[in-house]
Amino acid sequence: MIDKEFIFDLVSQAQKEGIKKFVVGAVIERVKNHCLLLKRAQDDFMGGLMELPSGTVDESEDLLEALFREVKEETGLTITKIVSYLGFFDYLSSSGKKTRQFSFKVLTTKDAVCLSKEHSLFMDVLIHSAEFQNLNISPETKKVILTAYQK
Repeated sequence: MIDKEFIFDLVSQAQKEGIKKFVVGAVIERVKNHCLLLKRAQDDFMGGLMELPSGTVDESEDLLEALFREVKEETGLTITKIVSYLGFFDYLSSSGKKTRQFSFKVLTTKDAVCLSKEHSLFMDVLIHSAEFQNLNISPETKKVILTAYQK
């Protein structure tokens, strides 16, 4: 169950492991067996990379508040339900901070996608396709997406 205690435990464990920055990511299935992916603007950190709607957790918010905010900011969609927690992966941010991305599978409103300036393209990609395999997606993100469709 994803409740305040579960989120507190995730953050506490990450802090004990020396994680300095938290990011949340959302697997959104708008079409059956497809995942919504966003392409980072070419002039941004990791430009051209296909990624999940995701972003930094602000100091004043918890993981779930950040998840709702980031999905809305990056896609214009509103989360209607958090389906499951998918796990995390670690990386170094552009500023060199040890960062952990916590990922969740979510349901959203059926609105049209409205991209933020951080992204140049969105696509709903069939996860069991050659197109998905050939996209510029990090191995960690691919693993999160495949985990979401096993549940």
